Amino acid sequence: MAELFPAIDVRGGRVVRLRQGDYGDETVYGDDPVAVAESFVEQGAVWVHVVDLDAARSGDPVNRPVIAAIATRLAGSARVQTGGGVRSVADARALADAGVARVVMGSAAVSSPDLVGAASEVVSVAVGLDHRSGELAVHGWTEGSGHRLDDVVGWFPTASAFVVTDIARDGMLAGPDVDGLHDLATRTSIPLVASGGVSSLDDIRALAVIPRLHGVITGKAVYEGRFTVAQAVAALEEFS
Repeated sequence: MAELFPAIDVRGGRVVRLRQGDYGDETVYGDDPVAVAESFVEQGAVWVHVVDLDAARSGDPVNRPVIAAIATRLAGSARVQTGGGVRSVADARALADAGVARVVMGSAAVSSPDLVGAASEVVSVAVGLDHRSGELAVHGWTEGSGHRLDDVVGWFPTASAFVVTDIARDGMLAGPDVDGLHDLATRTSIPLVASGGVSSLDDIRALAVIPRLHGVITGKAVYEGRFTVAQAVAALEEFS
């Protein structure tokens, strides 16, 4: 069964969401990421997905104390997956020491695939495949990489998962790229985590039947009241 990964995007210590990765188009949803994480777990989430937006853009892990606080509070009840600015083995080790169960490497993985293998010796590593129309984007989604999604899935044999984000759908509540994810699932044996566009429980059910789907990330739909974390967890459990 795929797991729900409710998302907490942190910028300046606050819970925010961006539209299509645009740092100039931000909505603030709260000032206490730890409390938000606790509320997700109270509703049945066993994973929480945390993104350090500041680190993704600048490389400066200014929100790492927030991530550590979330991991500490959730210890024993849920696992934390975190991405944004994870660019070295030292970054991965620091997050593992903070209690994070899995790190997501995006830009660094695309530019240095061997880094994923080295970091995987320290902590579980998912590779973030963030794309616009199939082209991978890097550096906080601000630049195209010149690499196509289909071309890179064979680069990371030690990855524990691929977190696949369709940037055009992220924060838009426009529905996920179900067909694209289905196609990608035929090209790799590594489990997929779907991200971007989830707007309804029906979207979650549509994703749940994708082969090797490990998880579904949802953010804005929860914050905007389209459904609750508890309802989303129950929708995935329908396919257990």
